Amino acid sequence: MVLSRLVALVAALVSVFLASMPASAQQSEKRIALVVGNAAYEGAPIATSANDAGLIAQTLQAAGFDVVGARDLDEESLRRALRDFLDKAAGSGPDTVAFVYLAGYGLQLEGETFFAPVDARIPSAVDVPVAALRVSDYIKRLSTVPLKARFVVLDAARANPFVKTGEPLAGGLALVESEPGSLIAYNAAPGTVAPPETGAYGAYAQALVEMIREGGLQPAPLFDRVRLRVNETTKGGAMPWDDARIEVPFVFFERNADAPAEEKAEQIAALRDRPLRDIGGRDAYAVAVERDTMQGYQDFLGAYPDDPMAKRVRAIVAARREALTWRRAWSAGTQDAYWSYLSRYPRGPHAADARRRLARLSAPPRPPEAFTALSFDLPPPPPEEEVYFGGPVLAFDDPAYGLAPPPLGLLAPRPAYIVDIAPPPPEEELFALPVPAFVPVPAYVVAPAYIVAPPDNVIYQNIHNTVVINEINRRVIERPRGPSAAQVVGGAAALGAAALAARVALPPSLSHRAGRNGEGFRRDRPGMPPGTRDDRPNDPRVGRPLPGVSEPASRAAGRSDPRAIGNTRQPGDAADRKAGTDRTATDPRSGPERKAGVDRRGPADPNEPKAGRGIGDPTDRAALRRERIERRDATRAAEGRPERPGLRPNVDQPGDERSRDAVRDARHSGRPGFERNGSERVRPEPTNSNREASGQQRSGGTDAAEAMPRQQHRLQAQEARQQQRMQMEQQQAARRQQGQAQQQTMQRQQMQEARQQQRMQMEQQSAQRQQMQAQQQMQQRQQMQQRQQMQAQQAAQRQQAQAQQQMMQQQQAAQRQQMMQQQQAAPRQPRQAPASGGNPNCHPGRPCR
Repeated sequence: MVLSRLVALVAALVSVFLASMPASAQQSEKRIALVVGNAAYEGAPIATSANDAGLIAQTLQAAGFDVVGARDLDEESLRRALRDFLDKAAGSGPDTVAFVYLAGYGLQLEGETFFAPVDARIPSAVDVPVAALRVSDYIKRLSTVPLKARFVVLDAARANPFVKTGEPLAGGLALVESEPGSLIAYNAAPGTVAPPETGAYGAYAQALVEMIREGGLQPAPLFDRVRLRVNETTKGGAMPWDDARIEVPFVFFERNADAPAEEKAEQIAALRDRPLRDIGGRDAYAVAVERDTMQGYQDFLGAYPDDPMAKRVRAIVAARREALTWRRAWSAGTQDAYWSYLSRYPRGPHAADARRRLARLSAPPRPPEAFTALSFDLPPPPPEEEVYFGGPVLAFDDPAYGLAPPPLGLLAPRPAYIVDIAPPPPEEELFALPVPAFVPVPAYVVAPAYIVAPPDNVIYQNIHNTVVINEINRRVIERPRGPSAAQVVGGAAALGAAALAARVALPPSLSHRAGRNGEGFRRDRPGMPPGTRDDRPNDPRVGRPLPGVSEPASRAAGRSDPRAIGNTRQPGDAADRKAGTDRTATDPRSGPERKAGVDRRGPADPNEPKAGRGIGDPTDRAALRRERIERRDATRAAEGRPERPGLRPNVDQPGDERSRDAVRDARHSGRPGFERNGSERVRPEPTNSNREASGQQRSGGTDAAEAMPRQQHRLQAQEARQQQRMQMEQQQAARRQQGQAQQQTMQRQQMQEARQQQRMQMEQQSAQRQQMQAQQQMQQRQQMQQRQQMQAQQAAQRQQAQAQQQMMQQQQAAQRQQMMQQQQAAPRQPRQAPASGGNPNCHPGRPCR
């Protein structure tokens, strides 16, 4: 504990030293961020996720981050957005700080955390790896990129609405360990869920924004205060968690020398340094929550076992103990490790995960009577902790636990801009994050001068300018939907562009889908939903409804009759120039009515099928021209007026030269003076004006009587051909659309099957590796047991030999002792005198000495 405080003190001194250095002496720092808020989940929407993402994105913009963000992303869009950000981080350089914020539904499966897109369909646990994104894949890739610091914040620990069949999922998010230079933060402790939000913003996002705007806080102390604020705001319902391993000094904002001191700063610092038993139960609970360690909570329980907060602390300890136990069992990955977890938590949140892992190892789900238990370095849970593991989800606000709300902690009251923050205006553009009203940062809080200014960041450039910020907020709220910044005119052009620039940029892979281009936001055609992309060419035939499908009223009202396209006279045409007037400028009628008046027809029948003719098709223009000329001739014939020479074209004239000669011969073969394949000789004939006049009158009546049926027949045939052609085009379009839909469905299914097969192969390979490891461990244990048995046998043999040797020695000693005793007990016989007269030196047969 003393070492950690010493490290924190050194880091604070280094940060103060760096802050005192001039900006030119410090290395420049680039900041990038990705913010995603998924709220529109099918069947279970989240009220605050999109607003929270917009609030976080705006705060990061003020702190100098180049922010891209989006809301309500499906699986493919979410994967593309994350890939785009990873590519951007890889190309930003080693002096870059990356920040990732994901708000939505998070899931935990077998020790891994997943983030659900808005189109996720997860009826069972096996669908989680297929339909959701495994967060660790992107965290690992981000950790391999050389960066200055990395932040990954998951505001996703909620009671999810998925997995209704089969064994349940563990609640909350999985306990993980951050990589060096990284920080991972959850809105609720691992294995627990936060209570549902009721306001416009979530408690975690508000607390994070508040602590970022305070300025001067290093990453670890900043998130410690976030934990205190959320625990206080939710009345103990949520306990945020983080694991910080960022060693370089970093602050979001700096505080000037003239910044006001924090309330009771010295008193609070003294409380943090004193033992818990010496500061009272109320302050001790706040200090224990701020430290957020097992040792700190156990110290509180040892000092205050009967305090009103003791029961709540025991619940926190129970959740953390279970999460650590499962993490170590999952890291070991052996059947003995999973059996060891099940022996401690037979009904724990991860019991189903342990059984799934055992099934992959082909091991029985129940622990055997004898197995090598894993040492968890933690004592087993006491009996009073079993009440918290009756189900897979643990929520501290559950009334069944009866936990008292925590007291007010070490923090000052929440500022007014957090308490009174208004919900953002509704956002209609596809994928766009909401834009809350920005509150200017106090003058004593500034962004570090060594930050590389992000491009087109109007918030960063005006964090203290109240006039500009208020005008931008007003224009963001009152902005029209769709126009670009170029459409704002007059003196407010810059502020209008700034209001649009205040919106968070979309990831590159999503910009074209939302309809954004280089000038601003693309205007939609009538009848199209806002933000949808319009890829249709300028052809009136494209986009027409299929047979039996009604056309949107807005589109039908905005489109003129296609039959009148060919009859449209441009302003200033030959007739108008001749008359000296422009009828289109003085005629109050609309375009279709004016065209119908020129053609001397009534308005088009709304029930009549629309012809598929456009001005871009030469065949349709020729047909319209022929129809207009034939109508004019029929009208002249009916009125008895003579036909004007040179105005009627040869409608039936073929295109081939020989065919034209044949038609000319057939028409003029009866005329006098005409020779086939030769020149026409002119022969004067007597003229009779009376006869010609009477003949013209008779021929005019006959032609009128014969022209009307032919004209009607010709018009009916043309309409029938047009309807047939239009039906064929509609059928072809329907078949193309159906084929494309089927192809997309098949591709989607193939991609899902490929991902599922890949996931299954990876799981099989992982299971095989684990099985091989288990077999190797079993073989090693068997070899060790054999060696131990051999050593035991050799030791027994040595002991037996030593015992036999000792027995033999004892027997020999006993025999020697017995012989000595016998010798001592036998009576001594007196020595006899020699026969040589008593001289002991004389022997018989020998001379005496």
